[in-house]
Amino acid sequence: MTPDSFSDGGEFLDPVRAVEHGLELLDEGADILDIGGESTRPGKREPVSAEEEKRRVLPVIEGILRRVPRAIISVDTYKAATAAAALNSGVEIVNDVSGFSWDEQMVGLLAGQECGCILMHTRGRPEQWQSQEPLSSDEVVPTVLRELRLLSDRAVAGGMARERIVLDPGFGFGKRLDENFPLLARFAELHRLGYPLLSGTSRKSFIGRAATGSNTVATPLAGTLATVTSAILQGAHIVRVHDVRPAVEAAGVADSILRTQPDCAPHAKVIT
Repeated sequence: MTPDSFSDGGEFLDPVRAVEHGLELLDEGADILDIGGESTRPGKREPVSAEEEKRRVLPVIEGILRRVPRAIISVDTYKAATAAAALNSGVEIVNDVSGFSWDEQMVGLLAGQECGCILMHTRGRPEQWQSQEPLSSDEVVPTVLRELRLLSDRAVAGGMARERIVLDPGFGFGKRLDENFPLLARFAELHRLGYPLLSGTSRKSFIGRAATGSNTVATPLAGTLATVTSAILQGAHIVRVHDVRPAVEAAGVADSILRTQPDCAPHAKVIT
């Protein structure tokens, strides 16, 4: 629900169109719908106010739940005020790309709720990403592990129950193009943190660069599906995608592979 999303900015600003699109994604096999009202693409810009964010997302949340009351909806926000309003409208999950660190009221709000929470790792804010010091390939995973542990420990200390938390390493969020591949290759190491894991690689520019040699073209679907499959085979519990039907098919094949293993991972859920 933004005019400047990196993948589909402006396409679903009309709430009626957005609701219909959400219903289409559920029909294609999405387990969870993730609805956001502020883009986190790289670059400096004015943040969207909580009031504007609520104006964008609440009609869509409420419209989908009127049509499909059983739908599981996640709100993509780092603002406590937006999260509170979305929870009152029937949202069951809060997906915070800042790991609950950009709004000091978020942990206190969520500690008093029974919702699920996705805590994502990011290095700095979007306007800082282009100027940050790069990480070496050996630094990426230890950095993400250390900082996700600090964020999750703080959330638990603030009153959030461990069983309500999912961790997301934040592909593309403050990571340069080549810094994402060590994170994907060693995704399984994130299980050391002891939480369910989400992987969100869909349509990210690092995939386009690897698949085509250029980051100026749309990311090929096949490249995204390769990363989705890799994450599931390493135990991802949730994959966040834009192209639901082919991702569901890829997840089904990956799950069939996993079922042949002695320690079978649970069926991967698809969030879009």
